Amino acid sequence: MEITAGQVKELREKTGVGIMDCKKALSECDGNMEKAVDYLRKKGIATAKKRGGRATSEGQIASYIHAGGKIGVLVEINCETDFSGKTDDFTVFARDIAMQIAATNPLSVDREGLSEDVLDRERDIYATQARESGKPEKIIEKIVDGKMGKFYSEVCLLEQPYVKNTDMTVQDLLNELIAKTGENIVIRRFARYQLGEEI
Repeated sequence: MEITAGQVKELREKTGVGIMDCKKALSECDGNMEKAVDYLRKKGIATAKKRGGRATSEGQIASYIHAGGKIGVLVEINCETDFSGKTDDFTVFARDIAMQIAATNPLSVDREGLSEDVLDRERDIYATQARESGKPEKIIEKIVDGKMGKFYSEVCLLEQPYVKNTDMTVQDLLNELIAKTGENIVIRRFARYQLGEEI
């Protein structure tokens, strides 16, 4: 199938990926734009994994204030070079992540950031609910695992659906930026403040 320059341009604008990669993705996906975007996102994930071991000491601390000054977020996002940390793409990403945290109130960046106490409490609640609803013991563990997956997608920032496009997760968004910059990028930490909340 003939891939046109217009198709390549459209895919490049959607993904920010280089011309040759866009052309290859369209060829692999018979010109189907949606499949080509998915193809590049998967490729971005592979790229992100390759870059995962590189040191990140540059970047930005971004802030976001919401709801008439009632919710505030600070988030630190690191990358490999000062150059990438100052780009518009990086700045927009950092602000979008701060906005995501304001909107969704995650407990941690990823699963590793959750304490064993929190995880044990959730598992215990789900197991008790399953038992009390009369589920047989042999399937309770599967039910608990399924509910824990949903729990992670609510409280771990990287696993949450991205608020501006719920078809993707925050991790997908991060992988796209990693693929675009060619650098390892890490959401290091965040703090969310809500006026009047209990400490």
